[in-house]
Amino acid sequence: MGKIIAITQLSIDGVMQAPGGPEEDPSSDFKHGGWFMHYGDDMLHETISEIISGEFEMLLGRRTYDIFASYWPLHDDDPIGKAFNKAKKYIATRTLDHLDWNNAQILRDVVEEVGRLRASEGPEIHIWGSSNLLQTLISAGLIDEHRLWIAPVVLGGGKRLFENGIPAGSLSLVDTKVTSTGMIINTYRPAGALPGESV
Repeated sequence: MGKIIAITQLSIDGVMQAPGGPEEDPSSDFKHGGWFMHYGDDMLHETISEIISGEFEMLLGRRTYDIFASYWPLHDDDPIGKAFNKAKKYIATRTLDHLDWNNAQILRDVVEEVGRLRASEGPEIHIWGSSNLLQTLISAGLIDEHRLWIAPVVLGGGKRLFENGIPAGSLSLVDTKVTSTGMIINTYRPAGALPGESV
């Protein structure tokens, strides 16, 4: 099974918008771009190295694809760039007809096609960022694991991992670490209905 894993940099108040830089996603007048970049340490670097050392594929929304495709192909000397450039990539888009990044293919009917990928034999499929895509996949029950890198910061607004309207449900904590910068690295898996409620 091609397990679908969402890897999300998150604030304490649940915001995932523009963790990497000021120009990454300023939509809705978001002014805190790059907020996550102050919290890296050896443990985070080890976590990233472990993720990119194995075989994996990638699933990205259109905005995240644009950001990644404009940067990582120019940084094949970086271990992350080398791994991302090598990986097969699935891009959810209704508007693009051509993808410039190597090993990338377009997904149109996201729920159907991701469901098919998930049911097939293959490596893990990692989702980085892609907040709009995640809303669709979470609602469809297609996320097998959330790896949440929670920074000790409150942003007060922005795109959230779990927006209003996401179905209620439980998560099971399967791993947790605390970094030297106060970031919490948690791994969760869906665990059914809320306690005391039936589906």
